[in-house]
Amino acid sequence: MKKSVLAICIISLFGIISCQNINGQTKKQDTKRPKSKPAAEWKKELTPNEYHIMVESGTETPYKNAYWDNHQKGVYVSAATGDVLFSSADKFDSGTGWPSFVKAVDAGKIEIVKDTSFGMTRNEVIEKSTGLHLGHVFDDGPPERGGKRFCMNSGALKFIKK
Repeated sequence: MKKSVLAICIISLFGIISCQNINGQTKKQDTKRPKSKPAAEWKKELTPNEYHIMVESGTETPYKNAYWDNHQKGVYVSAATGDVLFSSADKFDSGTGWPSFVKAVDAGKIEIVKDTSFGMTRNEVIEKSTGLHLGHVFDDGPPERGGKRFCMNSGALKFIKK
């Protein structure tokens, strides 16, 4: 029993770290990105949770976020811009407690950048037009669907039901 509890704790901790990006830095305005804004403007437009995730590259608690267990049909848009980023058709249950997708609706709407926080190298997913943080992508998704797991933060997304 004790071994099972310890194993669950270790797996949960790894899951939290694998989707986190807490580097204490705030995204700055990038004039090369058409929808980029200074952090002060985003602070006025986004909720505190959206701001923390998207501008400060934070993360949310697994299994305690809006979309990890959403099974409705629809699309997930950026909380900052309203651009369609992911579809329920590409969502799957990864067992991590965050909404996970096999791909973006349009690969041109996102960008993958190197993230070296927590002493590890991961691939951060940002919204291409703003440079804002969405989550991370890993190579442990369903092999029959391309093998990718886009581990997104619900707070960076809004769901539009079809």
